[in-house]
Amino acid sequence: MTTQETTLTAGDAEVTVQPGNGCRVSSLRIGGTELLRQGEKYGCFPMVPWCGRTRDGRFRDGGRTYQMPLNSPPHAIHGFARDAEWTTARASADEAVFTYDLAEPWPWSGRVTQMVRLTEDSLTLTLGIETYGDSFPAQAGWHPWFNRTLDGSADGVRVDFAPAWQEERGDDHLPTGERIDRTDGPWDDCFGMPDGVDVTLTWPQRFEVKVASREQWVVVYDEQEAAVCVEPQTGPPDGLNTLPRLVTPVDPLEATTTWTWRAL
Repeated sequence: MTTQETTLTAGDAEVTVQPGNGCRVSSLRIGGTELLRQGEKYGCFPMVPWCGRTRDGRFRDGGRTYQMPLNSPPHAIHGFARDAEWTTARASADEAVFTYDLAEPWPWSGRVTQMVRLTEDSLTLTLGIETYGDSFPAQAGWHPWFNRTLDGSADGVRVDFAPAWQEERGDDHLPTGERIDRTDGPWDDCFGMPDGVDVTLTWPQRFEVKVASREQWVVVYDEQEAAVCVEPQTGPPDGLNTLPRLVTPVDPLEATTTWTWRAL
């Protein structure tokens, strides 16, 4: 068991995972080109046990209300597994598994597992949440920061996707509950894709990356100059209140995303 940085390789693809820094994928290099924004808070981190903002840091389960720390006042954002130290359960040349035990301030005990699998042309991330006792609501997803430009190129990445709807966003950055047609960017918005997440990132004359997941929700964030984010997740922001997934002793929560690339 270790929290030491893990590097996976397959062909000319290389992935680095930092279990001691929220089990984030800190680097994805293809043929020596870095696709992810570098820095302690960037790369691609798992969002567990909720995704995006939870309104005022509060959610209800049955007759009880629970308060989470306001790490993005006035809301709680992205869970807290990204700030935790995970453990490497096993690792090989192209696959690794990491675990994190849920602890306070989360009211329930359980375990989160992330599997990272690399091939020559794809990266697959799988998150699982299981309970050690009582059932509880939860969400899971990923928050990758893709570099807007590669190797100093003047051509920025293009983001292509065709959602069935966009969640209308209120002034508090949370969905209002209304669904609208997709607006023009820039976005910090959640979109519904009932047939599964399917988003294509294109760096002209460099790479195309397809972000896919069987989950039906994706947040696209492209308001920063340095990077764009395409975030597959099991529900919308504030989903612990509006669309929770229940983790039970016989039905853990599991989500998977696969990024597939090709050179242009």
